[in-house]
Amino acid sequence: MSAPLSSDKIPVTVLTGYLGAGKTTLLNRILSEPHGKKYAVIVNEFGEIGIDNDLVIGADEEVFEMNNGCICCTVRGDLVRILDGLMRRKGRFDAIIVETTGLADPAPVAQTFFVDENVGRRTKLDAVVTVADAKWLNDRLKDAPEAKNQIAFADVILINKTDLVSAEELDEVEARIRGINPYAKVHKTERAQIPLGEVLGRNAFDLDRILDIEPEFLEGDGHNHHHDHDHDHDHRGGLKHYHDEEMQSVSLRTDKPLDPDKFFPWVQELVQKEGPNILRCKGILAFKDDDERFVFQGVHMILDGDHQRPWNKGEKRDSRIIFIGRNLPEEKIRQEFESCVA
Repeated sequence: MSAPLSSDKIPVTVLTGYLGAGKTTLLNRILSEPHGKKYAVIVNEFGEIGIDNDLVIGADEEVFEMNNGCICCTVRGDLVRILDGLMRRKGRFDAIIVETTGLADPAPVAQTFFVDENVGRRTKLDAVVTVADAKWLNDRLKDAPEAKNQIAFADVILINKTDLVSAEELDEVEARIRGINPYAKVHKTERAQIPLGEVLGRNAFDLDRILDIEPEFLEGDGHNHHHDHDHDHDHRGGLKHYHDEEMQSVSLRTDKPLDPDKFFPWVQELVQKEGPNILRCKGILAFKDDDERFVFQGVHMILDGDHQRPWNKGEKRDSRIIFIGRNLPEEKIRQEFESCVA
């Protein structure tokens, strides 16, 4: 396993969110800020996106060169074909941003980076970023399954247009988001103003960063002040807890060592059977008589995992897994996981 090679891979950020939530605003910021980096942007429908025209030079070709070195391509075929074309171009990009249409489920885009060997050799999925509209998200969650997928799937969520709602409404939206996905980093923004480092270069799919599945607010008292720069709702005693009827996150933990001969067949079978309902899963595993931590993650039915590093002296050797998905048979998963101990 020659890990250093992966640093040559170009990171890809998948940007998703409902129409009107503020993806375009965020994209325009990424494209126009003087960060001195070169970004390639792949957008689903160039027509609807309205990237500031003065940034586009020579709109007669499939790839648009931006005046600050960004590049924009219209998706006229498959993502794979475009990524392939991008990789053949002269000159390097620092990163690629794939903007999905408002109705799209980000999963197939994310899966491309696991499944297509050609793509996986030269690019790596960095994070799925979802922009949500503070005012309309609650309605969207009721009537649009894609909106829920976008929240459940995200590594980073921007609750945008916070200036259009009251503090109470904002708390409500945040609590709903947490009910669907307790693991994403949540930021509250106006006009998608956020330091670009919070959106790009997150490394959320990197197996080394998998510890991010252990957010502070799962251990504390349920108050999540971590992402609040203004602490405006501390006095209201934290957020309400929502349990989404449809989407759950199931988190498993054991301090007994696992038997790999039981665990692998179990998890493979689980994702084969429940795959369409499991949006994301990640885990850190301690196997019997194994001095190395095993880490894995998956998108629907596709799992990717490897030994990561030796367990440190004094480090607690326990196994932790999370599944985020729809209508998961939680009790059954728990029992079967328990029976994988060595």
